[in-house]
Amino acid sequence: MDLLEKVGGTISAKGKEVAEKARVLAEIGSLKSQIAACEEIIKKNYQEIGRLYFEEYSDVPDAPFEKQCTAIRNAQNGVQDLQEKIEALKGL
Repeated sequence: MDLLEKVGGTISAKGKEVAEKARVLAEIGSLKSQIAACEEIIKKNYQEIGRLYFEEYSDVPDAPFEKQCTAIRNAQNGVQDLQEKIEALKGL
C-alpha cells in the first residue's frame, strides 16, 4: 500500500501544480487584457490631444509641429483627390 500512497500523493501534488499554473496563466491573461485596455485608452486620448492641437494650431505659422500639420493637410488633400477620382470612376 505504501507504493500506492506515494503514487497517489505524487499525482495529487502534480495535479495541484498544474491547477496553480493554470490559475497563474489565467491571471496573467486577465492582467494582459487589462493592460491592453489601458493602452487603448492612452492611445485614444493621445489621438484626441493631437486632433485638438491640429484643429487649434495647424494654421499658425511657426507652430511647434508645423511640419506634421503640413503633412496632415497634404494627406487630407490627397484623400480628397483620391475620393474624387473614385466618384468619377463610379460615374462611368
